[in-house]
Amino acid sequence: MIQVTRKAANWISSQIESRGKGQGIRLGVAPAGCTGYKYIMEYVDTPNEEDYWVDEKDIRFFIDPRSRPVLMGSVVEFKTEGINAGLEIINPNTRDKCGCGESFNI
Repeated sequence: MIQVTRKAANWISSQIESRGKGQGIRLGVAPAGCTGYKYIMEYVDTPNEEDYWVDEKDIRFFIDPRSRPVLMGSVVEFKTEGINAGLEIINPNTRDKCGCGESFNI
């Protein structure tokens, strides 16, 4: 379904640990921007009943049924560029991205 790099898994794990609670991360998409979708990531304290979940490198990812086909085959990476650092989703289903990088199309 999805993969996560070791660096990203370590970072997510440290964030959940410093938060002090959480069962994992919700990964999804929502309509947005000029090209169609944006990614959503949030902590999950209580999963939704309809969520699909996958354990990857000791991190549980919760994915809603609508987002699952869009995210199929994606890789979650931790990237550092200059003084900026954060998670990035590499999605093989992406056909186009907007100029600012905030939204994508499949």
